[in-house]
Amino acid sequence: MIPLHTSMRGLRCFCVAAECLSFKETAKKLYLTPSAVSHQIKQLEETLNQQLFIRQTRSIALTEVGSRFYQAIEPVMQQLVNTVSEFNQSDRMLEVSISMPEFFASELFMPKLIGWSSKYPNINLKLETIKSRTDAIKHTDVSIMLSGKQQTTDDIYDLFPITYIPACNPQLHSDLASQGFNALTKVPLILHKARPYAWHQWAESVGFDGFQPKQIIQLDSMFSVARAAEQGLGVALIPLPISQAWFDNKTLIPLFSHPLFSHDRYYLVRHTNEQQRPEVQLLIDWILKSFHDENH
Repeated sequence: MIPLHTSMRGLRCFCVAAECLSFKETAKKLYLTPSAVSHQIKQLEETLNQQLFIRQTRSIALTEVGSRFYQAIEPVMQQLVNTVSEFNQSDRMLEVSISMPEFFASELFMPKLIGWSSKYPNINLKLETIKSRTDAIKHTDVSIMLSGKQQTTDDIYDLFPITYIPACNPQLHSDLASQGFNALTKVPLILHKARPYAWHQWAESVGFDGFQPKQIIQLDSMFSVARAAEQGLGVALIPLPISQAWFDNKTLIPLFSHPLFSHDRYYLVRHTNEQQRPEVQLLIDWILKSFHDENH
């Protein structure tokens, strides 16, 4: 144990003075007066019963004992500073930024954030939404993306695959449900413009020969696709499981039970080194656990 009469301020003053060899400069760095610095070091010398500095008219120099004491105490003081700083981070607000498609954010990400604030009250989240695939992606710590190409690097995590199901609002469903596949020739068909041939692929997958849609409407965001179907514009290819809430609420109703399987999958991508930013890894772990628990 450090003797109770050994001042931590005195030890700090000594280390700074040993580095700059000036009580005046030490005072400036520690926001003290030169006389206060001189007093702290004098008290330390009395505690050690050793002279640490040679005091001259306009300068100071370390004694041999002072030099050896500095070599011994400086690493200890630095470790103490690091330890205090490390524990002080628990009170410091951190921030993690994440980008993702707008539809993913509203339908899946927001509900899964419940509980985050209470568990990590000192980590702020900054969410950037992407309206369409053509939008420029802003630099963030992590991002969630939809891709038809398999991703296999260490910085990319597989979340889940996407299937598409024909759906419409309840009123249109009541008008079309009895007409079978021919219903698709009576109303506009809606899809995301990133998959312009999706309806033809769906028709081929179910064996609907001679498929000739009345009209196809391409929209540039999945939210617009779902909203258009909800408002009765036509029948849309709606992605699952991301749109499950729309079906649970009966806002949309599947017109056919045959899904279109695709290579599209959602991936979580890390853009920063989690060893340098542990709060980034905390968010990644939270998201992965959320989807793992849902799918098992």
